[in-house]
Amino acid sequence: MSATLSIVGGGMVGASLALALQNCAREAGWRIRLIEARPPVKEGWQPSYDARSTALSHGSRHLYERLGLWTELSRRAEPIRQIHVSDRGHPGSTRIDAKREGVPALGYVVENAWLGDVLIGALDHEVVEWIAPAQVIKAVPRPGGYRIELQSAQGDQTLDTNLLVIADGGRSSLLGQLGIHRKISPYHQVAIIANVTSAAGHDFVAYERFTESGPLALLPLSGRRSALVWTVPENQAAEIIALPDAAFLKRLQAAFGFRMGALQKVGERFSYPLNLIEAQEQLRANLVVLGNAAHSLHPIAGQGFNLSLRDTLALAHTLIDGFEEGRQLGDLTVLQNYLERQRADQLLTVTFSDRLTRLFSNQQPLLALGRNLGLLGLDIVPSAKRLFARQAMGL
Repeated sequence: MSATLSIVGGGMVGASLALALQNCAREAGWRIRLIEARPPVKEGWQPSYDARSTALSHGSRHLYERLGLWTELSRRAEPIRQIHVSDRGHPGSTRIDAKREGVPALGYVVENAWLGDVLIGALDHEVVEWIAPAQVIKAVPRPGGYRIELQSAQGDQTLDTNLLVIADGGRSSLLGQLGIHRKISPYHQVAIIANVTSAAGHDFVAYERFTESGPLALLPLSGRRSALVWTVPENQAAEIIALPDAAFLKRLQAAFGFRMGALQKVGERFSYPLNLIEAQEQLRANLVVLGNAAHSLHPIAGQGFNLSLRDTLALAHTLIDGFEEGRQLGDLTVLQNYLERQRADQLLTVTFSDRLTRLFSNQQPLLALGRNLGLLGLDIVPSAKRLFARQAMGL
């Protein structure tokens, strides 16, 4: 049965969904459209000191192995063999080790440009149609699907689709237009993103450091680079971002310490405000909200994209099951099966990320004492540490 799936947002989530469905689409006669504001980069991946990156959990590695992508992805994926968690100014700390967990790595850090290049390169363009640059400005429900209006380089277009997937990020304008409200819980923090080089290198260790100003993470990248995610209060962010490189590195060194030796170089800095954002609806008949449009998390534990990827693969499997049962693409019962499949994972992951953020961003003495006892307790109670490690690995 011929049908059309339109994915608004051709980033890592949207492209992963198209890839996971393309074999079924070929068999079923479905047409997949990827509608993206920016066209795919045609010249391919190029190394860059300032490249943005994503932490993939061990569980996400398994998902990309099932899609047949991991061999290619792993060529430029830096393994995380240990995670060191500490609280600045307090004795509490813990270290999670891949060998003790029986895995080759707890996770991997991949540059976004490389991940995107591998995803795009694996798409079958006889099944998946790119419409880019283009922006969907309106979506209206109709019998059996949605009618979407978009602006593109080829002019304005009106297209019909049986299933509309909104995966265009945490600032999606379509959700408001469709009356899908989002709950926003501000952290009153800003994330500063950059790559840094240290004298001693990272030795495949990811550091989570909790400071007076907020959580700070340094994740291993190729060479002696590390990907920095530094959360600071809103009222300090502009001043820190504007510091000259030497002063910025000095400020960062004071917050992080010398576990990787002297910090020697910092690249281009990016920043964005931090909120927990949750869509109040994730599906309707013929409609799914996916990725950061569905839930945008604090980057503290690297859970956001990994949860979105698990959602994406669960949606793909549910749609494939629906096809094999003879159900229509966009059938509400099928989509409800997807959400039931992922509800517990979403609740656990969002709660884990949010509570960890709020616990380690609070400097009240009793809370500081409690969390340090908790970190020390992880090394004393192996079962608790195992649970913490499995959550961090996306298992």
